[in-house]
Amino acid sequence: MNYEDKKIVGIIASNVEPEVALNVIGHLAISIGKYSNEEIMGKSIINDKSGVEHLGISQFPFIITKVKSGKLRNAIDSAKKNPKLLVADYPRDMLDTRTDDELVKSIHSKENDKLEYLGAVIYGDTKDVNEITGKFQLWKV
Repeated sequence: MNYEDKKIVGIIASNVEPEVALNVIGHLAISIGKYSNEEIMGKSIINDKSGVEHLGISQFPFIITKVKSGKLRNAIDSAKKNPKLLVADYPRDMLDTRTDDELVKSIHSKENDKLEYLGAVIYGDTKDVNEITGKFQLWKV
């Protein structure tokens, strides 16, 4: 597989503060890593010249972008309709609750259109990911 065959794009709502954005991307990266298959990772362990082990990283590009909340919701909805894409989303409930039980209760109590999304990560074939995220701005502070 070629480095450019697959792509990972993180999307942050443009109204999210930088310290929250880092938290959102961290949680979403763990989720994508957990639920993707093994192909997402490059070499598991990389030894330096001294023999010290370093954990490998994704073998594919991971780009972080930002968009207005409405475009974020549309991107999440579009990506979830494509069965070839893996989508992790981050509703505000994930920030506002303390425990997993509270989170489950909060999300269960709302219709999808009532969730406020702060971010998402989409993984899949570069072409499919670009169709959804290709025009998004790179995230910067």
